[in-house]
Amino acid sequence: MATQAEEEWEDKRMFSMPLIQEALSVGRRSVETGQGIRVHKSVSEETWRVDDTVLRQQLDIEHVPINIWVDGELPVQRHEGATLVIPVLEEVLVVQKRVRLKEEIRITAHTRGEPVSSTVVLRTEQAQVERFDESTNRSQQLPNQPPNEPPH
Repeated sequence: MATQAEEEWEDKRMFSMPLIQEALSVGRRSVETGQGIRVHKSVSEETWRVDDTVLRQQLDIEHVPINIWVDGELPVQRHEGATLVIPVLEEVLVVQKRVRLKEEIRITAHTRGEPVSSTVVLRTEQAQVERFDESTNRSQQLPNQPPNEPPH
């Protein structure tokens, strides 16, 4: 058995020391600095005259009497150049029933150019960009890009 003096000696020889280790954690956060940019945008209107040619189509309709008897295959609509030909058939009661081509409707398209003039309004936006610092109440105008010209 150990005496009290021996126990005290043992206690003094053996002691524990806590070890500490630091760890680093890296992150990001938004911080309001009072600095930034402002964009001032405005819209201007400009009136342009536009001259161009508009195509208009006019249809001429002509009824052409044919009055021939149809034997065999029935005529169908067809194109003769720029003209659409539509056969009009009728059944006529005789001793026997026969098909007669009564008439054709001819539709011809004519296209012509017609000059027109109209006024249109084109809008253009302008933007002014400035850098600011609220802590010093200073702002700096940033250079503008040249605007694109509208087509004439």
